[in-house]
Amino acid sequence: MSVELILWLFSFASIMLICLSDLEFDYINPYDSSSRINSVVLIEYSLQAALCASFLLTLHWFPFLVMAPVAYYHGKLYMDRKHLVDVTEIFRQLNWEKKYRMIKLAFYFTLFIITIYSKIGLELNSRHNRSLKFKLQLQKIGI
Repeated sequence: MSVELILWLFSFASIMLICLSDLEFDYINPYDSSSRINSVVLIEYSLQAALCASFLLTLHWFPFLVMAPVAYYHGKLYMDRKHLVDVTEIFRQLNWEKKYRMIKLAFYFTLFIITIYSKIGLELNSRHNRSLKFKLQLQKIGI
């Protein structure tokens, strides 16, 4: 489940970055760009909080500790009402917004790699344990 949520977060960050790039090259007007970005911000924040809570409830401490500061930052932005992109200020904040979205994209990609690596490690460990149990059963039988 965590891999799918991380991929959704990755896709939302990509959508926002594409909207900002389209705005920079005048393929889209500021109103459409800000409305598209603002429509996915709350979804992204809620997915981030759900993923952080799922890591906490399933006792995956390392991913939780990585996600907790970002979830706190998103909560702080939401409480301060700074989570939405303003139509009138979007050109002035365009470079900062693009850098911010690129950092988020890199963060979600890194989190995806960490999650995949841990899942592969878990699978390899469980296969190794099963083969050891099988060998012990064979030794008990005398084969």
